[in-house]
Amino acid sequence: MNNIHVKTGDTVVVLSGKDKGKQGKVLEVSPKEKKVIVEGVKVVTKHMKPRRTGEAGGILKVEGALYASKVMLVCPKCGKPTRVAHKIGADGTKQRLCKKCNETF
Repeated sequence: MNNIHVKTGDTVVVLSGKDKGKQGKVLEVSPKEKKVIVEGVKVVTKHMKPRRTGEAGGILKVEGALYASKVMLVCPKCGKPTRVAHKIGADGTKQRLCKKCNETF
């Protein structure tokens, strides 16, 4: 199973590595590789070669992927880093639940 506890658009905090403690928005999720790309975290230098005539090449700063286990979701209601619980709503849909404040989001 390739389930990841964060989705695109979630705010997360980095738990380990040189960017420990940084918060950012999830830009992309890759469940197959179990990796996420977070805005402003693990910024790497990428050398781009111009592909077409007139296109500019150069050195770009882009976000690199990091393992999803190294990030923790920040609850949008209480603003604290939290684990994610799941509950089935009254209408039968699966909802995510904050472990700290018991609010659904």
